[in-house]
Amino acid sequence: METGLPKFDSAFSIDCVIFGFEAGELKVLLIERNEDPFKDWWALPGNMVENNESIEDAATRILYELTGLHDMHMEQFHTFGAVQRHPLGRVITVAYYALIRIIGQKEVKPVTKYAKKAAWRSVNELPKLAYDHSEIFETSIQKLRRRLGYQPIAFELLPEKFTLTQLQLLYEAILNKKLDKRNFRKKMLSYGFLKELDEKQKGVSYRAAKLYKFDRRKYYKIFQNDLTPEN
Repeated sequence: METGLPKFDSAFSIDCVIFGFEAGELKVLLIERNEDPFKDWWALPGNMVENNESIEDAATRILYELTGLHDMHMEQFHTFGAVQRHPLGRVITVAYYALIRIIGQKEVKPVTKYAKKAAWRSVNELPKLAYDHSEIFETSIQKLRRRLGYQPIAFELLPEKFTLTQLQLLYEAILNKKLDKRNFRKKMLSYGFLKELDEKQKGVSYRAAKLYKFDRRKYYKIFQNDLTPEN
């Protein structure tokens, strides 16, 4: 890709994969780039690490500049270093990911002209992404699926109070497959870390379902086990 921009010998960058869950769909946060290369393309939030900052500080800064989000726990999950991954020279990127509750979050909006806008997009309807960001996304969702089997990460994406149907829809969205309703509920309730509340859904046109909460302290107290539901 010829851009007319100056090239560099080597550099480090940060790319962030931010997952959310809304209306029964797993979503990822993207930005629409406003600079070459790949101007007008959708991409993961990412940019170069400055010489005077740490990798962690760069991740925090870049995410805030491109989405307006801050005070978020992110974890490194992979480093991408293919020689030709960036058209302007050798760029090694450290990829981070995070899980957040979309409901209750403020509007995502860039605070820099580097991006035109930020938006949540369904993981099933992603456009072709800039650079190797499609590969980065695929690596991140495989990581998410593996962690789902041994850590209670699904509850980071749900509201504090949720129904069993919402929980099943989330598992199905992450795993990209349908799960048997009876088996799923039986297994989830058998773990003992779901607290049934004396509350039901409000403001729904159908029969209101019971609400539950995840008891994190009880989870860590009683068990570390396989959390993968059976089909």
